[in-house]
Amino acid sequence: MPDFIFNKKLYYNPVEFAMDRIGGTWKMPILWRLKNRVMRYGELKKDIPHITHKMLTSQLRELEEEGFIVRKVYPVVPPKVEYSITERGLSAIPIIDTIRNYGLQLMNEFGIDHK
Repeated sequence: MPDFIFNKKLYYNPVEFAMDRIGGTWKMPILWRLKNRVMRYGELKKDIPHITHKMLTSQLRELEEEGFIVRKVYPVVPPKVEYSITERGLSAIPIIDTIRNYGLQLMNEFGIDHK
């Protein structure tokens, strides 16, 4: 496969491109939590306790910019913001599920208790 450039970044293969969209520590866990329900910022923060506010905000923005999630702002005081997954985000869920299952399998093989 030939190299390609997207948003001024050189990619060598489609796996690298996909991982740049949903990879990292926090994007997949965010998408996983949104797969079945709409969540508010505070719910996400509470459900992913080790993520910082700055990181959650930046990851949500990136996922929104890339079309994996939608941010809906309600015109109320105090502000109410909800996040939901898009069709593009839902299409990533089977991949995330496969990676998750592989991670659980590796944890078992390495003797790591995950229950």
